[in-house]
Amino acid sequence: METIAAISTAIGEGGIGIVRMSGKDSFTILKKIFLDAKERQIEIKDIQGYTIKFGHIINFETKEVIDEVLVSFFRGPKSYTREDMCEINTHGGILVVRKILEECLKNGAELAQPGEFTKRAFLNGRIDLSQAESIIDIIQAKSEKEVEASVKQLEGNLSKRIKEIQKQILEQMADIEASIDYPEYDIEEVTNEHALQTLLRIEEQLKQLEDSFKSGKILKEGINTAIIGKPNVGKSSLLNYILEEDRAIVSDIEGTTRDTIEEMITIKGIPLKIIDTAGIRKTTDKIEEIGVNKALKIMEDADLILAIFDNTRELDDEDKEILKKLKDKKAIILINKTDIQKENLQENKDIIETNKKIINISAQTGIGIHELYDEIEKMFQLNEIDSSKEIIITNMRHKNQIVLAKKSIEEAIEAVKKRYPIDMIAIPMRQCLEELGKITGENVSEDIINEIFSKFCLGK
Repeated sequence: METIAAISTAIGEGGIGIVRMSGKDSFTILKKIFLDAKERQIEIKDIQGYTIKFGHIINFETKEVIDEVLVSFFRGPKSYTREDMCEINTHGGILVVRKILEECLKNGAELAQPGEFTKRAFLNGRIDLSQAESIIDIIQAKSEKEVEASVKQLEGNLSKRIKEIQKQILEQMADIEASIDYPEYDIEEVTNEHALQTLLRIEEQLKQLEDSFKSGKILKEGINTAIIGKPNVGKSSLLNYILEEDRAIVSDIEGTTRDTIEEMITIKGIPLKIIDTAGIRKTTDKIEEIGVNKALKIMEDADLILAIFDNTRELDDEDKEILKKLKDKKAIILINKTDIQKENLQENKDIIETNKKIINISAQTGIGIHELYDEIEKMFQLNEIDSSKEIIITNMRHKNQIVLAKKSIEEAIEAVKKRYPIDMIAIPMRQCLEELGKITGENVSEDIINEIFSKFCLGK
């Protein structure tokens, strides 16, 4: 493989910038453009891994100094990619890091593709595919719990569990092969019973992994939370209070919010994507009508609905229409402006009959907000998500492969129960092994590998 180079830090002004190289010619290229503190070229044979040298990067042709730098050296296979690597730590800035990268490219390196350093770590056997995917999850994590889950995967916890399941399957297949090769010992009945117990155990283990995706989806994507209600009930005020900033315009004029406003917050370590929507009402204003229709669509797709009602007004027909839409939805009813206490909507028959949790709040003073957070935690069982200990599937690709693997095991169980010939049981078991192998990268196509690493940033 060719030697690759890329800028590994975000483009812009900063304390430091890093240009990274990996490949068999990394040190040869660096020798051309790096002078140590005594203005000498490095001796490649003397370079030791896990060392740092101070010096200057120079223009190879003009010998002009580009910047003073620290260069970190890593000798393969004890490096991120298992190849010879170096990282040039320079002053942060758009121009200087680009000039250093250009010198690397002019002297023999090729510009790395997105994720190519991590791809080489995978291809060279330092990490498996699920560990590689956890790296991008760490980079893109929106909450501490998602970071914890991704770090556990990077440490190989998911891979270990997959290998444990694969080992059980292989051991059972060995018993099946023995019964086929030595039929004179009449062990098929014993093998059938043993196979059934093993397959049921494997099915349960796969089900646990599949079920963990419910928590994993919350960790990765957050809870899509729609704030809905009529105009001027306090939707934007609630958003502003939760965010602790004036994100949405608050006005006495009805219909001020005509489009959605989306923000991410973290509650109990879990991300919530809160969406403030246009006030739901009948309107002749074409622009406002678009906002209302958009609000209804968001309401339909939301994981959680926060339905707000104004405690200073009696419920009208539009309020009641909103209450009807909460049926079969995860929703919390918020009675706002309860600090004013003109009505007692929490005792309203239409609200009570929804059988939804009712919380009295004030979007101005914060009354009831912590009770709201506690209810969200309870509703989504956030306190039961222990990403520091459990294996939690956060990746949709992994979840799909586990579903396929479980389906194969279910077919094998059905074959055992129907007393099919013992060799036919092995067919879906082999399929299960293949599906699980696609998680770790043992049996995955080049197209899938390329698609996964294309999601990475340059220099990673």
